[in-house]
Amino acid sequence: MRRVRFHAYGGPEVLRVEEAEPPVAGPGELLVCSEAIGVTLPCVRRTHGDGNGGGDPLPAVPGGEIAGTVVAVGPEVTGFAVGDRVTSLTFKGSYAELALAPAFLADRIPDDASAVEAVALVRSGQVALAALSTAAPQDGESVLITGAASATGHLAVQLAKLQGVPRVVAAVSSAAKAEFLYGLGADEVVTYDQDSWGEPADIVLDGVGGELLPRALAAVTEGGQLIFFNSGGGTVPAYELLAGSKTVTGLTMRRFTTVHRERYERHRAQLWELAGAGRLRAAVHAELPLEEAAKAHEIIEARANLGKVVLRP
Repeated sequence: MRRVRFHAYGGPEVLRVEEAEPPVAGPGELLVCSEAIGVTLPCVRRTHGDGNGGGDPLPAVPGGEIAGTVVAVGPEVTGFAVGDRVTSLTFKGSYAELALAPAFLADRIPDDASAVEAVALVRSGQVALAALSTAAPQDGESVLITGAASATGHLAVQLAKLQGVPRVVAAVSSAAKAEFLYGLGADEVVTYDQDSWGEPADIVLDGVGGELLPRALAAVTEGGQLIFFNSGGGTVPAYELLAGSKTVTGLTMRRFTTVHRERYERHRAQLWELAGAGRLRAAVHAELPLEEAAKAHEIIEARANLGKVVLRP
């Protein structure tokens, strides 16, 4: 089978397509023939050797989500069979024609949905819903979302409006993304380089981090909260937490799927229901062949995407 692997940390240029033996499904795992592979900012950052937890041990196969057909079922797996179409978080190793997926995270793809739609909707939608449910907006509270045109951010904008949030502010790298976000329901669009992001928000969902983190925290109103779900790290000015009575909560999907399993299942059903009813749209910026994984990373690094970037084996 073909896979993408990197043997040294660096930019898109370190990604190499190579031949490898197919993996074997172990206990609790599914072996999936990939039809669509999601490209995420955390995956891009980890090829640089940074992000949450640092880089992967080398050499490494990047990737954290797939959609495709089950070709083998590991021991101790129930509820799935060869031939099932599924999408799943994998957390690693999905840039390949065949990839392993934890069965407890796998989700059947509806008959009327494509693999590309599934990989664009489920993981990013799960992150967006996890962030929103962690924040638990109350009546009248406003929400600001950084990285709002990203795969996760553009779904968070829509989901916040569907939950009745009266003011959703989309923060992005370029004003060229404004039309896209207004079309998804954003009430305001601001760019990172603006002197002011307008009135502070009760809740900030930060999907960028790094140098932007202090700006994101400054955009939280007194007594408000910031949900930090990105892989970019950053430093929180502690005095601002004290002076503004602000709260910062970290969120990782690896822990969320383990600790909040019932909520994860509930969110999965909610995403498919909203998408099936046409109320939630997962935008796909680009579909590229597996061999062009480096180009996919270039798009993410340039912050050029409007929605999801997908690889097709």
